[in-house]
Amino acid sequence: MTDTPAIQQSEPLRNGDFTESSEPLALFAAWLKEATQSEPNDPNAMAIATAGSDGFPDVRMVLLKGFDSQGFVFYTNLDSAKARELKERPEAALLFHWKSLRRQVRIRGHVEPVTDAEADAYFATRPRLAQIGAWASKQSAPLESRLAFEKAVAQVTARYPLGTIPRPPFWSGFRVVPISLEFWHDRPFRLHDRIVFAQSGDNKTWTKTRLYP
Repeated sequence: MTDTPAIQQSEPLRNGDFTESSEPLALFAAWLKEATQSEPNDPNAMAIATAGSDGFPDVRMVLLKGFDSQGFVFYTNLDSAKARELKERPEAALLFHWKSLRRQVRIRGHVEPVTDAEADAYFATRPRLAQIGAWASKQSAPLESRLAFEKAVAQVTARYPLGTIPRPPFWSGFRVVPISLEFWHDRPFRLHDRIVFAQSGDNKTWTKTRLYP
């Protein structure tokens, strides 16, 4: 079971109405709420694309763990490939694809670390075995065997047999602060509906453009 983020700023929608929406985060919240009710697995799953100093792109699936007007939050080992790339180039693209609804949302933005308080609060909500796994995993590093990983899990379990497990210093989160959000909805014969919101000016207001499919 995954802990889908709390829905904020949701608004009722009917098919086709989304192109009239004027606020992208409210629209995203409404779509995520519908996906939570229709997707068989992980409605909060998203692809995150990054690039390192060599310029090559990289992409993988992660889970959205919270979002609000400040951005979209996920957590990871700070020694992972994605974390290293985000330190080198703090920009990312996200993609949500909800097959059950025939919808997708693309997001581009700047990336910033979450606060220690935010990371601590989220880590405390994780299942105990997931907390142990965060300590045991040297994410993205070479692993000689599955047995070696299971041994590391056992060692951490022995270290914390009871009580609270603290957050590892090498484990935290990132927030993708959006500069654009694109909403796409499938229509028959590939005559899809598609709109993009982009920030304009120093006041960071959203402008909306309808796109050809």
